[in-house]
Amino acid sequence: MSTPVSHRGAASTAPAKRGVVDTVRAYAALTKARIIEQLLVVTVPAMILAERAIPSVWLILATLVGGTMAAASAHALNCVVDADIDAKMKRTARRPTARGEVPPRNALVFGLALGALSAAWLWLTTNLLSAILSVAAIAFYVLVYTLLLKRRTSQNIVWGGAAGCMPVVIGWSAVTGTVEWPALVMFGVIFFWTPPHFWALAMKYKDDYAAAEVPMLPVVATPRQVSVRIVAYAWVMVAWTLLLAPVTSWIYVGFALAGGLYFVVMAHRLHAGVKAGENVSPMRLFHLSNIYLCGLFLAIAVDAAIGLPTVL
Repeated sequence: MSTPVSHRGAASTAPAKRGVVDTVRAYAALTKARIIEQLLVVTVPAMILAERAIPSVWLILATLVGGTMAAASAHALNCVVDADIDAKMKRTARRPTARGEVPPRNALVFGLALGALSAAWLWLTTNLLSAILSVAAIAFYVLVYTLLLKRRTSQNIVWGGAAGCMPVVIGWSAVTGTVEWPALVMFGVIFFWTPPHFWALAMKYKDDYAAAEVPMLPVVATPRQVSVRIVAYAWVMVAWTLLLAPVTSWIYVGFALAGGLYFVVMAHRLHAGVKAGENVSPMRLFHLSNIYLCGLFLAIAVDAAIGLPTVL
């Protein structure tokens, strides 16, 4: 909102500068940069494991730039589709499309342009397979998760979360030009990690999702049913991490066992608190899940870079 002043020349300059800055911030907010950071954290270890050493700095940077644009594209398009429900939730009400700071048409063009740029960039700097995978990830996140699953089923994040698993596959393909079984194992690790990670968050913001009529599991199931499933997925995730043993050494396997055991214990603790009717804090598990995933993939990177003999 402008403030009336007598010096029109001076007044017209300042608002213009603020307008540009605010616009840039609004478009940047569409990309959900905090989520992108986590996606990139898992990409580099996947590349190191594929190379069995540290790949060229150029290849890493090129892949990260392409991956960043792809994730930003998916998030911007998600903001366009979910603008109505974002406006009803306290956690997401400040998103630019929910507040009307970025017109839906502009956000749509922005998201599509980023997606096209990411595919072109990855094709030119890595290979065609990586470019195709980036387009597939964007399409899956927007069309399958956002448009098809999110508002229709409590299993939305289980299957929709597959889009968040794609960075490891793209990272692997950028190095090798193929998709081999270790890439699929890492995909599975993130796939099984996503439900306990996101359901813990959804337990905290249950009322938000209920207000927006989004059937996240904590909205349609009892806390006990949710915590049981969190425990089940935690166990499956930890077991799945050990499938990388044939291509890793004791460094990774040791962290997978110790870190995984701690994660499972914390999941059981959450469930025990829910069973006892206590006022549990699911955000503790949510934050732990972020630390755990970063630590696990750091162990993959260190293990592959050092090049010790494999366990099996």
